Amino acid sequence: MQRDRHPRPAAGLPGFTFGPISLHVEAGSFFAIMGPTGSGKTLLLESLAGLVRPRQGRIVLDGRDITTAPPEQRGMGLVYQDNALFPHMTVLENITYGQRYHGITAADGQRHALELAEMLRLTPLLGRKPAGLSGGEKQRTAIARALASNPGVVLLDEPLSSLDPQFREGLRASLKALHRATKTVFFMVTHDFTDALTLADQAAVIHAGRIEQVGRTADIFRKPATTFIATFVGMENIFPATYADGHCRFAGLSLPVPPDGPRPDAGRGDAALRPEDIAVGLNGDVPSGWMALTGDVTALDRRGFAWTAKVRCGQAQFVASLEHRLVLEGAIREGTPVRLAFNPADVHYIPATPPAV
Repeated sequence: MQRDRHPRPAAGLPGFTFGPISLHVEAGSFFAIMGPTGSGKTLLLESLAGLVRPRQGRIVLDGRDITTAPPEQRGMGLVYQDNALFPHMTVLENITYGQRYHGITAADGQRHALELAEMLRLTPLLGRKPAGLSGGEKQRTAIARALASNPGVVLLDEPLSSLDPQFREGLRASLKALHRATKTVFFMVTHDFTDALTLADQAAVIHAGRIEQVGRTADIFRKPATTFIATFVGMENIFPATYADGHCRFAGLSLPVPPDGPRPDAGRGDAALRPEDIAVGLNGDVPSGWMALTGDVTALDRRGFAWTAKVRCGQAQFVASLEHRLVLEGAIREGTPVRLAFNPADVHYIPATPPAV
């Protein structure tokens, strides 16, 4: 699947320019689009689905130009955030509804629907109507309906965001199993990092209508191309850096830049480090080759079941993940002197001028 690089003013959004955008999604992949609110994620999804017509550029699926094709002729299934089921139909009727428009016989469609229902644990619910379903059951029904017409691509609009936390893990597992079994392209819009990291093998970040980075999902979180992306994906330790003689200097430190790493230009850029890559302790040995710093805890922050600490080391402040035991047992509190340690290989170098996407 391909979306050509061309700008397009967004309908109904004065002053918002969509593009230039160029994406190539490999067959059989699970692809995630991430970005802040208002960045163009949903507009991109609607353009692919045929709900919004681009003024320029092309959308190509398996070599077929579908730019002007109506939604029902694109070979795509769409799963909305609010599932959009027909309330007067049963689960089975909802699943099979669209098959008639794709040349699927009733017998073949019924067989495929029952297979999907079994995979998505819907078999006991086939006779129910949406009013008698939980949120997770409704969303699984919507996913089965999207797959029931054998689409080449399934478009997922924030598929888990409306679910209670206890249901999300189960649906993630179902989506992962479905993708593995069907080899269908799944194209997901999400703002949930757990969804992206758990489900997607490839991802892109969109900002102000433009794609800023495309690549392996893990690389976007660990090797962001720009300072904006580093901030967006939670790389909370971002320091202005200078580069000279093969070294990076930031926060009072000097580290050699790996020869196979990105080479910042013009002698300036940023150095970034994820909070979970920094170990915090009261004393003890540091692994060979790691950097060690001493500082004082200035604040503790609880994030669900996890804790982070802000630690002042000289003129720099670091944010580091904590073992919750150290906080709950009172070993670390505000004002406690601590030692920070990290592997220099975990430092990511961001050039002042990012590479073109």
